[in-house]
Amino acid sequence: MNSAIPTIADFYRVLPELLWCGFGLLAMFLQPFVRNRHFFTALAFIGALAGMAGSFLSFRNPGAGFYGLIQADAFSFFFHLLVGTVAVLVVLAAGPYLDRERLPVAEFYALLLFATAGMGVLASAQELLTAFIGLEMSSISSYILAGYRRDALKSGESAMKYFLLGSFATAFFLYGIALVYGATGTTRLDMMVDADPLGTLLKLGLSMILIGLGFKVAAAPFQIWTPDVYEGAPTPVTALFSAGPKAAAFALLLRIFATVPAATHFWFWAFWILAVLTMFAGNLGALVQTNIKRLLAYSSIAHAGYILVAFAAVTSMAKGGRSEAAVAYAAVLFYLLSYALVKLGAFTIVSQLGGAGEKNLSLDDYAGLSQRQPVVAAMLSIYLLSLLGLPVTAGFFGKFYIFKAAVNSHLLWLAVLMAINSIIGAYYYLRVIVLMYMREPSAESAAAAPVGFPLTVSVVLAVTAIGTILFGLMPNPVINFILQPTLFGH
Repeated sequence: MNSAIPTIADFYRVLPELLWCGFGLLAMFLQPFVRNRHFFTALAFIGALAGMAGSFLSFRNPGAGFYGLIQADAFSFFFHLLVGTVAVLVVLAAGPYLDRERLPVAEFYALLLFATAGMGVLASAQELLTAFIGLEMSSISSYILAGYRRDALKSGESAMKYFLLGSFATAFFLYGIALVYGATGTTRLDMMVDADPLGTLLKLGLSMILIGLGFKVAAAPFQIWTPDVYEGAPTPVTALFSAGPKAAAFALLLRIFATVPAATHFWFWAFWILAVLTMFAGNLGALVQTNIKRLLAYSSIAHAGYILVAFAAVTSMAKGGRSEAAVAYAAVLFYLLSYALVKLGAFTIVSQLGGAGEKNLSLDDYAGLSQRQPVVAAMLSIYLLSLLGLPVTAGFFGKFYIFKAAVNSHLLWLAVLMAINSIIGAYYYLRVIVLMYMREPSAESAAAAPVGFPLTVSVVLAVTAIGTILFGLMPNPVINFILQPTLFGH
């Protein structure tokens, strides 16, 4: 058999991406012929689920695919399920929003599925140019989605800022790949095992890559786009941004760490400093916000900082081998899972309560919400308390595992700074809860009819709320899966 011909196993290993792209193309092709908006919602829902189902077949055929460009293993399986779940829930939440705002549906769902496919490529990429392709698939779709409310000036501004800053970040990432190739002679991560960690060219290349990915995860000082983009983008798109692309970028960073020892030697102090800057930039910025989307945007920055604490622990523990760093890997993955559920739920509530044209986004609009819609207020409280890290929620174990990883790797100052930032974060999370339960609604809000929550939106809230409590009570199945020795396939 000709070795240049891909095997059927190669296609199994990229089956989730093939299905997501295939259903995205199908939505585009059918758009001129089908006028039923619910048809496209159903098609996108089936497509997102199909990609998740395909990830199981990919998991059953582990190994390197397409001559080492991608890697199918438990790690990529975890992230395929994560970004697939994000896509499914965003599809369900976006349908009523698109109808309310009278926005085209087929193009929206096609872009969403293309972005999800790009995130899947990032999570399984074993080669830097393949990772770049995944990054661009996700980014270009995201730029368009950010400006999807074409008649809204803030949405256009959001898309422009995201595009311009994202282009700079992409340039850094691509130039970093070029420098790494110059230093190592390859772009395959598994062939960089013997790279000299002291090489100047390699250090510069890794720095460039870190800058490019730092933008994607909203790490300070590359976070300046986040509040404006989160505020201006359609709220279901903001939910996608807060969970999917961030998880995929962190997945690539973890893949680089697990495969390239030189990155572990070089990035410790970079992550230490980035973690501190990001935590404080996010939490201090959130203290003065009066817009709920901007508050949650700064919250997202702060949580990126908490995850970077675990990355600093990874770099410290990895000196003792991958088994030593497994606890820090588990902390990152569990945190990304719990964080994605909470942010999807919170932004889905914000999307519905925002009303036509997203006019009701002020914190004052949430005053007395418990009197008008007690179930909605209770669910939003669950999400906020999980972000705070209260016991019985997934957020508690997420922060606990990161804190434990920092202490075990003797990063005591970083652990102390993380604890201080958690206390700062408590102020603005509890501020929203106090508004909902201890403030009287305005006369206009009290007179208005309760906001309706369609069936699909209620399903999203139920799934995210149950998941937040379930993983807060029983985190062990997820942790045990993540801690398996063959997480990275070798």
